[in-house]
Amino acid sequence: MEKDIRLAIAPIGWTNDDMPELGGEIPFEQCISEMALAGFEGSEVGNKYPRDPEKLNKALKLRGLTICNAWFSSFLTTKPLAEVEKDFIKQCDFLYAVGARIIGAAEQGNSIQGKPLPIFDAKPRFTDEEWKSLTEGLNHLGTIAKKKGMQLVYHHHMGTGVQTTEEIDRLMEMTDPELVGLLYDTGHLVFSGEDHLTVLHKYLKRIKHVHLKNVRFEVMEKAKKEKWSFLQAVRNGVFTVPGDGGLDFVPVFDALKSGGYKGWWVVEAEQDPAKANPLEYALIARRYIKEKAGI
Repeated sequence: MEKDIRLAIAPIGWTNDDMPELGGEIPFEQCISEMALAGFEGSEVGNKYPRDPEKLNKALKLRGLTICNAWFSSFLTTKPLAEVEKDFIKQCDFLYAVGARIIGAAEQGNSIQGKPLPIFDAKPRFTDEEWKSLTEGLNHLGTIAKKKGMQLVYHHHMGTGVQTTEEIDRLMEMTDPELVGLLYDTGHLVFSGEDHLTVLHKYLKRIKHVHLKNVRFEVMEKAKKEKWSFLQAVRNGVFTVPGDGGLDFVPVFDALKSGGYKGWWVVEAEQDPAKANPLEYALIARRYIKEKAGI
């Protein structure tokens, strides 16, 4: 019998895609072995993962793991749709070959998430024309994914044009629910100053993928006060796993379970592995989910 909710963990706690020097010494095999050891059955794709589906599938199968999603950077507000489509199809083909049926996109047109700029003051704000390009483009990509038997989900993210509740609302209003789902990320909502539970309840039926990310409130406040960049905040430990940090996940778990959510819950908390041992924190998260959600 297939489970409604499956648990995965992202490799970003072991090696960071935006800052490869964080965890640069940790090999791919150690990362996925520790995921399995901690009791997870799924993973997202990291920068050290083999791009050959056969090699990746073999390594995962040995450890009882499967791929559930991978990040896709869309540039629908700054590049021709045909160029974005080509990259999207390539990513869909790869993900399908390694067993994933979800593809998570985040618009990177004018994004500052990787730049040394203050995360709140310098974030992009889309024009009406950019919103049109973004949402029409997402509907187009969502159609491609659906034809392949996949689901496109949109990942709201700090430092991008879709970060706030108002921006998420606009994106949801302007996209087709049949083609574009929502990737719900607790940490990015809380860091942005949003009410994460309001967003959860409002879009419960459109949420097709979940990132469980906790926040260290004292670091978050310092990041806001001292106008840190996104990467500076990450490096200083603004994010952590469920079971650590200031957020109570029980209302999140309860809403998802009672609302009929089916899919993956992904522990996705980028930290410096030199400060936060990845296996230790994976175990903290796994124990917490077992204790609080019974999963």
